[in-house]
Amino acid sequence: MLTDLPNVLTLSRIAAIPVLVILAAAARPDCDMMACLVFAVAGVTDYLDGHFARTRRQQSDLGRMLDPIADKLLVGASLMMLAGMQRLGPLGLFPAVVILLREILVSGLREYLAGVRLGLPVTRLAKWKTGVQMAALGFLLAGDSGATWLGLTALPSTLIGDGLLWIAAVLTLVTGWDYLTAGLRHASAPRAVRPHAADR
Repeated sequence: MLTDLPNVLTLSRIAAIPVLVILAAAARPDCDMMACLVFAVAGVTDYLDGHFARTRRQQSDLGRMLDPIADKLLVGASLMMLAGMQRLGPLGLFPAVVILLREILVSGLREYLAGVRLGLPVTRLAKWKTGVQMAALGFLLAGDSGATWLGLTALPSTLIGDGLLWIAAVLTLVTGWDYLTAGLRHASAPRAVRPHAADR
């Protein structure tokens, strides 16, 4: 149900997106840190909704639909705001493009496989990719000005964020390839032909 705790947490992740966008658009050190905090809390709900769904036996088709949508909306909005506000480093745009394209690829594969009633399970490496990606976006949203606001002048947040984003992009390519080959394997597998009535 929509009011189950896991689904409420997932919906809260979607509700956090406009708040994150407004804070990032303000382009002030205090707002940068608040945007980072909102993103971090949203990232924690990504873990908690799955945890509670399993422990409370509240797994549902609605949750399975909403969870990846919430993740992709959060990541997509964050990357677009960082790019639009020129908060990515000189080379940061390239891994951002890779990550966005991979999300579109996996969404398309999941939609196709759902039509033939086959699932695309999340791999352990994909979970690592998500963790590195979330950390990268957190550093980039905080930015060097946000770190300075906290008195952390020695912490090059943008440099760390760019580096982590490249690592996430590499993991993204590996996991995206795994998902693509799995989808192609299912798509090219011979289908059982149902016999005609006269053949039965």
